[in-house]
Amino acid sequence: MRVQLNWVPEPEFGGIYQAKIDGSFEKNGLDVDITPGGAGAPTWQLVAGGKVDFAVASADEVIIARQQKADVVAIFATYQTCPQGIMVHASRGLKSLVDLFSAGGKLAVEPGLPYVNYLQQKYGAARIELVSYDGGIGNFLRDKNLAQQCFITSEPIAAKRAGSDPQVFLIADAGYNPYTAVIITRGKFAQDHAALVQCLVAALRAGWSAYLADPAKANDAMAKLNPDMDHDTFNAASAAQKPLIETDETKKNGLGWMSLERWTELGKQLVGLKVIDAAPDAKTCFIAPK
Repeated sequence: MRVQLNWVPEPEFGGIYQAKIDGSFEKNGLDVDITPGGAGAPTWQLVAGGKVDFAVASADEVIIARQQKADVVAIFATYQTCPQGIMVHASRGLKSLVDLFSAGGKLAVEPGLPYVNYLQQKYGAARIELVSYDGGIGNFLRDKNLAQQCFITSEPIAAKRAGSDPQVFLIADAGYNPYTAVIITRGKFAQDHAALVQCLVAALRAGWSAYLADPAKANDAMAKLNPDMDHDTFNAASAAQKPLIETDETKKNGLGWMSLERWTELGKQLVGLKVIDAAPDAKTCFIAPK
């Protein structure tokens, strides 16, 4: 079977590659192929359309998909804390997103992202000028007053290596915290193949547990598939993401854990942001890992 990623091989998928390398998939009776993705990879559409049985998406994508009547459910949430954030220059002396939106200036983001709408709604947009995010850090390095969107395992690390001193404010700290790097499948498939789904969850938990303890082997494997990212960046990203994946909740309930409360809150937020007209029943959006 195939697991379709929504981006190129990077540490956010480390546990998946670890499960392949150390035989966790095989030990659970699974023959898994991992397919890299890229910008705009339509992963939930591929799952809903039966093109693949498993893929990586985000929790807000799952809710949006279900609101559109797509039979997509989450079975494992890698990031308990969303790794998306806003990156600023430390030299500006900003202490929070409140400070950023009060200070004003330019903020480079992809327009229409739910969390961008959330920040504008929460903090106001009168003093902030939204500009297009070009996918890199060149403009950030050149302009000390520019803030930009980031993934905590990516742009801040690249900026530091380029000699900058970035400071990151996580979107989750502002109250918008969708599970991220979520493994999804079709609800009907999960119902018909419940044992297989549980085997996949067990293998993912084993893979992530091993990767969090020692990411070296999986990082080496991913670096060969993604030569644009060097080993130092792989190592730095692995360290940066660990507290977002392994939390007090996962120590109690297991890696990949998801709660009804979190899914319910996210649905309400997406309605409030006018991303969707009405939230689907949160119970239908996920199957809690056992």
